[in-house]
Amino acid sequence: MAYKQSAQTDRTGFERIAVVGFGLVGASFAAAVRSVHPGTKMLAVDVDARTLQEAVQRGWATEGALPDDPVFERFVREGCDLVVLAAPVDAVEGHLKRLAAWDFCGIVTDTASTKARISEAAARILPHPEHFVPGHPMAGSEKNGIDGARPDLFKGAHWILCPDANTPAEHFPRLHELVTSLGARVIALPREDHDAAVAVVSHVPHIMASSLMHLASRHADDQQALMRLAAGGFKDSTRIAAGSPELWCGIAFDNREALGEGLAEMQGIIGSFADALASDDRAALTALLAEAAEARRALPAAWVPSTERLLEVRIPMEDRPGVVAEVTTVTSSAGCNIQSIEIDHVTEDSAVLSLVLTDEGDVGRLSAQLINAGFSVSFSPLTAKEHTHVA
Repeated sequence: MAYKQSAQTDRTGFERIAVVGFGLVGASFAAAVRSVHPGTKMLAVDVDARTLQEAVQRGWATEGALPDDPVFERFVREGCDLVVLAAPVDAVEGHLKRLAAWDFCGIVTDTASTKARISEAAARILPHPEHFVPGHPMAGSEKNGIDGARPDLFKGAHWILCPDANTPAEHFPRLHELVTSLGARVIALPREDHDAAVAVVSHVPHIMASSLMHLASRHADDQQALMRLAAGGFKDSTRIAAGSPELWCGIAFDNREALGEGLAEMQGIIGSFADALASDDRAALTALLAEAAEARRALPAAWVPSTERLLEVRIPMEDRPGVVAEVTTVTSSAGCNIQSIEIDHVTEDSAVLSLVLTDEGDVGRLSAQLINAGFSVSFSPLTAKEHTHVA
């Protein structure tokens, strides 16, 4: 069964994209791409026929297909240049086997919250595993499925990309340009570090939010007014607890080790607060609260980089495997945000990597780390008018 819509004219760097799994994230991604680049041919792949019909009716996909539909294979074989795996991790292996059987040579990325399992599967199954670039948009909603999807879901959100030494140099710039065109900001992170990092900033907080709801629910039976008082900060703190239990159970077990370590550390932190209260140690409690308050105030209120203060970084380099992943990871570790990235090939074996940075992060630290890594670096300020990627 297939669903089709008439094509449009405008195109992005990827002309034919297949999104496998048209839930909240997959549908929002397709919607965002079609909103910014309406000429892109978009195939929606999902197990639910109603979702596919809705995707085409909304204009978020030009075609829809069930996973076993020949339409999926035809779309991949006839020039698809990007496959986005937005299905649950348990289903991804089957989709990877389909791509392998069709000898897909384009770029494959994903949207999963964990990377160890999916990276291992891609390396084991795909005939061209170097074309797999793990991805993770740090955006979501308490609403699930296509009904909760929206084209602005990724505006201002972080989108993690995990290139490695085997990733072809052009893959990261292409994905970076696509993702940033949707309003997201890209962070490059080694895939082996990803799961531990997101356990702290995403997975542990979800368990904590669920725990707070358990605490409140237990006492609400005795005090009917309690839930009426649960407004403001409590609602903000527990919003994510409304997410899909099945989805989050899968995420938790996929990241069991890192999540377990994070929860154990969290138990120790909560224990420190409890110990200060039990020992009537006001100084210790004040210090704990002050440390947290200072760290929270240090977080930026919003991502609003100045478009008038841009910096171009030019890095002559040998065109060798892993060099783009190395540079982009160092850039992210220095807190610098890449507005755009280009590779200018000088000879067959040499190139110049050009990064345009916004006014974020520690440029001095970035320079030192790149020099220590053996790169020659030059910096020059740009204005928005000199940089065509800036609106």
